[in-house]
Amino acid sequence: MQIKQKTMNKNKQFYIGIDVSKPYFDASLMAVIDHVKQEPMIERFTNDQSGMKHFDKWLKKQGVSFDKQSLVVIENTGIYHRNIWSYCSEKGLPLHIGNAAHIKWSFGIARGKNDVIDSKRLCHYAFKEADTLKASPELNKDLLKLKDLMSSRSKLIVQISGIRRHLNELKTSNDKATQTLIEKAHKQAISGLQKSIEALETEIKRILQSDDRLHKNYQLLTTVPGIGHLTAVYILCCTNNFHTKISGKQLACYAGVVPFEHISGISVKGRNRVHKMANKELKSMLHLSSLAAIQRYPEFKHYYERKKTEGKHSMSVLNAIKNKIILRAAAVVNNQLPYQENHPYESQKFRKKYLEKS
Repeated sequence: MQIKQKTMNKNKQFYIGIDVSKPYFDASLMAVIDHVKQEPMIERFTNDQSGMKHFDKWLKKQGVSFDKQSLVVIENTGIYHRNIWSYCSEKGLPLHIGNAAHIKWSFGIARGKNDVIDSKRLCHYAFKEADTLKASPELNKDLLKLKDLMSSRSKLIVQISGIRRHLNELKTSNDKATQTLIEKAHKQAISGLQKSIEALETEIKRILQSDDRLHKNYQLLTTVPGIGHLTAVYILCCTNNFHTKISGKQLACYAGVVPFEHISGISVKGRNRVHKMANKELKSMLHLSSLAAIQRYPEFKHYYERKKTEGKHSMSVLNAIKNKIILRAAAVVNNQLPYQENHPYESQKFRKKYLEKS
C-alpha cells in the first residue's frame, strides 16, 4: 500500500513537441517524473480529423493530463497547425504556438534535420523553456474567418492589379482593334473579381457586428488618426483581438517601424535602422495610414513639416509617424478608451519660429 501511495503521489509533467506538415505531423512526448526525464516517445499522425482522433487516444493511453501539468509546443505554420490548435482549445490542453525563427535560433548549432528530429527538438525546447513560455489563446473561429477573408481579399486585389498591368503593357505593341478585343475579354473577369471582393467585405462587416468584443475594439481602433476600416481589421487579426494585452512597443516592433542601433566596437558605426524581420503587409498599411494622417490631421501635419525643416529625410519622418499611430492603436484598445486629442499640436515657441521661416 505504501509503494502504491508513493507512486500515485509522484509529480508528473508532460512535454509534447509537434512538427507539423501538410499531410501529417510527428509528435514527441516526454514525461518528467519527480524531475527525472523519461525517454521520449514518438508517433506520426495524419493531419486531419481522423489523425486527431488517433492523437487523442495516444495521449490518453500515455496518461497525459489535460491541464497545466502538460505543455504542447508547435511552430506557427500559417494553416497546417490549425487542427492541433482547435484540438488543444477544445480539450483545454496548454499550447504554445512559437515563432519558427525564434525556436530555431534557440537550438544553437544544430546539424541534421528531418520531421522526427524537429519534433524531438521542439519537445526538449518545451521542457527547457517551460517557465517562460506563455500558452497561446484559444482558437477564435471568428478571428480565423477574418484572417482568411482578408487574405482572400488581398489575393483578389493582386489578380486585378496583374490583369490591369498586363493590359497596359499590351497597349504599347497592339493595334487598337486587338487591344479593344483583349480588354473586352478581361472586363468580365475584372468585374467578377470586384464582385467577389465586395462579397468578402460584406462578410467581414457581418463578423465584426456579430462579436461584441471584436466590434468594440474595431471602433476604438478607427478613432486613431490614419487608421481606417481595413487597417483596423488587419491589426485585430495580427494581435488576435489583443487577447494577450500586447504593448504598443511590441506591436511597433512586429510591424517593423522601430529603429534599432547598428554599432559594434570601433569599426561598425551604422545609423539606426528598422529591422527587415517584420510583417510587411501591416507595415505597408501603416505607410498609407501615415500619408493620410499628415494630410488630414494637423497634429501629424505639423510634426512632419517640423521634422522636414530640421533636415530629416521624409521616409524617416513617415516611419516615426507610423510608430506614433501604432502606439496609439495599442493604447486605445488596452485602455478601452477612444483616442482623444488632449494636447495642443505645437508649442507657441515653435509656431513663431515656423512662421518666421515660412
